[in-house]
Amino acid sequence: MIKIVESSEEMRRLVKGFKNEAKRIGFVPTMGALHEGHQSLVERAVAENDVCVVSIFVNPTQFNNHEDLEKYPRTLTHDIALLKEIGCSVVFAPQVDEMYSETEINSLFDFDFGGLDRVMEGKFRPGHFNGVVQIVSKLFALLEPDRAYFGEKDFQQLAIIHRMVEVMGLKVEIVDCPIVRETSGLAMSSRNERLSAEQRQNAAGISKVLFECATFAGPESPQELAARITEAINKQPDLSVEYVEVVDAKSLQPVNSWATPTVVCVAVFCGDVRLIDNVKIAPR
Repeated sequence: MIKIVESSEEMRRLVKGFKNEAKRIGFVPTMGALHEGHQSLVERAVAENDVCVVSIFVNPTQFNNHEDLEKYPRTLTHDIALLKEIGCSVVFAPQVDEMYSETEINSLFDFDFGGLDRVMEGKFRPGHFNGVVQIVSKLFALLEPDRAYFGEKDFQQLAIIHRMVEVMGLKVEIVDCPIVRETSGLAMSSRNERLSAEQRQNAAGISKVLFECATFAGPESPQELAARITEAINKQPDLSVEYVEVVDAKSLQPVNSWATPTVVCVAVFCGDVRLIDNVKIAPR
């Protein structure tokens, strides 16, 4: 039987009960509009823990574009039905005032990112990761999970969550989960729901280019590969590159060679919908 909780105080009481019974808590933080990518995280959390908690909260402090916040899909009834089917124990779906005071929501959360926020998403979405760390740290403090599950599609976010846990000394295991893709290769994202059928088909060109261009790593330098990917994606209908970055898999800093594990990260507009994706490249 799935339990729906909106109150932080009620959630705190539930967690205390789970802890008293020595139950391991698996946690999947989401902003809702759940798809098969989220489902894979939840199914893993259900399998590996005694209790699975999923949060559904569209976090306003990580949006630097108010219009983007307003357009973000909200499908709570559908989400709860899906979570019930796959064995989720608790859905935590608070309102904004349950998570933030007026002061918190109107001020930038301060955190030392160690440079992880200065590239890619952090460069193009200032303040975004401050909001991410703010809400995830709050949820971790409230839910006290033993494990928390995050998808590798948001590769930079995942690196920052690992740093947050280390810097704050949190006792939670972060579980990295592989990207789940549609049949076309398009990385699953809640934002995909904003694409028309034609745009969705065209957006598959992002992963197609990434997979093809990864084979050029080695013969070409990282900078040459980034230029090739940019040109190839921009040639696809509806697609416009915001950035292509070839970075070290740990530091997220741009690389000049293929000597270390590397990730090619992209942000691409399909119409007015912003999509991200990445592909890993082993040392050559």
